[in-house]
Order: sequence, then C-alpha cells, then structure tokens
Amino acid sequence: MDLVRFGRGIRALRMRRSWRQRDLAAAASVSQTLVTRVERGLGGSVPLAKLERIAIAVGAAVDLRVRFNGEELDRLLDAAHAGLVEIVAGLLRDWGWTVVVEATFSIRGERGSIDLLAWHPALRIVLVVEIKSVIPDVQATLAPFDRKVRLAREVAQERGWDAAVVASVLVVAEDRTSRRRVDAHSAIFSQAFPQRSSAVRRWLAAPEPSMPLHGLWFLSRPQHVTPRHRVARQRAGARAQTAGRASRISARESVGD
Repeated sequence: MDLVRFGRGIRALRMRRSWRQRDLAAAASVSQTLVTRVERGLGGSVPLAKLERIAIAVGAAVDLRVRFNGEELDRLLDAAHAGLVEIVAGLLRDWGWTVVVEATFSIRGERGSIDLLAWHPALRIVLVVEIKSVIPDVQATLAPFDRKVRLAREVAQERGWDAAVVASVLVVAEDRTSRRRVDAHSAIFSQAFPQRSSAVRRWLAAPEPSMPLHGLWFLSRPQHVTPRHRVARQRAGARAQTAGRASRISARESVGD
C-alpha cells in the first residue's frame, strides 16, 4: 500500500465533504490524531481495520494487493483455484451430476462465466457453483454470484436443460483468513447461504428438490507434494515395511518354538 497516496486520497475526499479532521475522526470512531497521521502518510503502524473505517467514512474502500515476481502470484492463485475446481467437479460427477466447467453466458447484455454449472437430469436441478480460493471483498463476491443464480435457468436452457429447481453453492478454500472474513459478516452470509459444509455435501450427494440448496462449503485446498514430502513418505513407508518384516519373522520364530 502506498501510504502517502492513501493519505492524500483520504484528505481530498474529506475536504470534498467539507469535513474537518475531527468530523472524519468522529465518523470513523478514531482519534483526530490518528486521522492527522494517516493524511500525512504516516499510517504504517495503524491497524488495517482502522484504515478501512476511515476510508468507508469518506465513501471509499481499501484495496490492498500483494505483488510478487510479476505475474507469478496470479499463476499461484489460479493454480489454487483450478485445484479446487477439479476437486468439486470430480465429486459432483461421482454423485451423478453432469458438470460444465467455466460455463460462459451472454443474456440481454449480461455477460459472465460460472465456475461450475451442474445438472441433475433425474431431478431437473441446475446447480451454480462459485469457487473462491480467497474472499477479497464480501460485496464483490456476493453481487456477481447473485446475478449468476438469477440467470441460471436461462443459462441452463441454452444447454438444453429444462430446470425446475435452481440450487447454488459458494465453495471457499478452508483457511483461518476465510473463516474470519465470513465470521465478520456472519449475518450476511447466513442469510445468503443457510446451509454449511456438512449439509452441503449431504444435499449434493442426495439432492432434495423440495428444499433447494443455497450453501457455503469450506473445502480444504489440494495439497502440493514437494520432493521433501515425497522423501519423508518414502522413508516412512520403508520403516513400516521393515517393522512389518520384523513382526512376521518374530511370529514365525514363536510358532517354531
């Protein structure tokens, strides 16, 4: 984050509202001294939650991004997302769903792509699955998802599926950061997604059309096996084999006695 630019932006937005620093401090529930530090570009030791409160008070938002070796971080995040897509698609197929990955649509000027669009032919259920390796912003996550669910029947019709029921699942990579973000907005997520992980899995394995699913599923990320992990596993396997042989030899000797 460019703290100097952030501070200049906060000051400009404050002045646009004809606010004094004390007015902004009151609106953000912080001290005037802290507002002064932030506007001077000295907000390095200020907790992110307070920076967010100051930004929200002037009608802005904090966009915190991590950059690493050009596009390498994007490729890493894409790989995490692709791994989750592969896991969910495989489970759905095992449970009898027809699955389309990256189902694109263009309906009345609304364009987009659904991570996984699934169809249960016996029960005529269309399922919209959105997959997030991270939840960067609650509103930016939920608004596009709502739009895809709203258009799901028409997207299904384009593929020859006459849906009687629309279900939806938001799949989120399991980690403490995602849990904290969901917990921080628990009322919003509980309303949008009444069912959670265990109930989601049960419903997907045995769908109930009379009770359409709208769930949030925390799913563990696919584990990447490094050479060190492979060596450790090989050594553990070798130790287990050695112990097994020793046990069999001991058993034979006992029988001989």
